[in-house]
Amino acid sequence: MRTDASPLLPIFRSANQADLLATLFLHPDHDYTLADLARTLDVSPSTLHRDVHRLIDADLIRTRPVGRSQLLRANTANRISEPLTRLLLMTVGPHLVITDEFADVDGVDAVVIYGSWAARYHGEPGPPPNDIDVLVLGQPARSDVYDAADRAQQRIDFPVNPVIRPRERWQDPADPLIQQVKSSSLVVAFGEIPIDPQ
Repeated sequence: MRTDASPLLPIFRSANQADLLATLFLHPDHDYTLADLARTLDVSPSTLHRDVHRLIDADLIRTRPVGRSQLLRANTANRISEPLTRLLLMTVGPHLVITDEFADVDGVDAVVIYGSWAARYHGEPGPPPNDIDVLVLGQPARSDVYDAADRAQQRIDFPVNPVIRPRERWQDPADPLIQQVKSSSLVVAFGEIPIDPQ
């Protein structure tokens, strides 16, 4: 759980709030329950509850009752919706865009973001990232991976640099890139990375 302000966009009260806004505003046609969001963001419902109510009060989130649940979604009618979405896309939301664009690429087992963006996402101080480094594990067609990276890059207006490795290379101690990725902060955008043998 990340509670300090994100170094990627420190204007929000907390990283949880920035992640909540990114999830809602980058998927504006999707309804979420509080439980859905808590699971997606790996945050306790009570922590999320406070942020949701602050954002409802600010008219950034709309609610709709369905049975005993409240469905939540971004209020795209709010006049700041468009610039807020753009800001979220360029800062705390790239992993959501990477997930969207790579999820349907055949042969992809996992997509891992590493490098400076992942480090800032996890709260490590440093200069703003200049690109997004993406490790694609699996056996996809190279052209499909580059097409997905191009689509993501167009959405976030930020270079996306994919590298492909077969899934089994994750356990290869002789692969310097894999060792670099494993020793640094990373964000799993899609799939699951293999578990290293003990």
